[in-house]
Amino acid sequence: MTRPALPRDRWIPWVFVGGMLLVVAVNLVLVFFAVTTFTGVTVGHAYDRGRTYNDVLDAASRQEALGWRGDVQLRGASLVVTVKDRTGSTVSGRLEGRLLRPLEGTTLLLDFAATATGTFRADTGARAPGQWDAVLRFVGPDGQTLDIRQRMILP
Repeated sequence: MTRPALPRDRWIPWVFVGGMLLVVAVNLVLVFFAVTTFTGVTVGHAYDRGRTYNDVLDAASRQEALGWRGDVQLRGASLVVTVKDRTGSTVSGRLEGRLLRPLEGTTLLLDFAATATGTFRADTGARAPGQWDAVLRFVGPDGQTLDIRQRMILP
């Protein structure tokens, strides 16, 4: 003979149902924040760029073999860049680039003018204070390139 369920036993299944609803609610909150916040990806097509990382290493070794170095300085409202070779002599060529503000995605294109052999100046104009990345490309007399990246904190 089976005993009828006592009234105090009827809440036990609802504890399991409530626990599962709590888990679903917490997961929905986590999914919402995962979809609506920063993705962590700073470049487009990150997977494809990752697959071609050996090309990036080859380019870096070619630049290292050139022996060129770029010195980037902020002087007032201007960005001054000097490119020197292994012996410390300046290298002639042309320079192009931009300032990037990584957190906001702001881009300031820079118009460089040669002030001397291997020395270039660009007006940065009105810019917000804080962290900026100078992303520059120097093209030498024979078409060799030097990629220059420097992070700066602007006042």
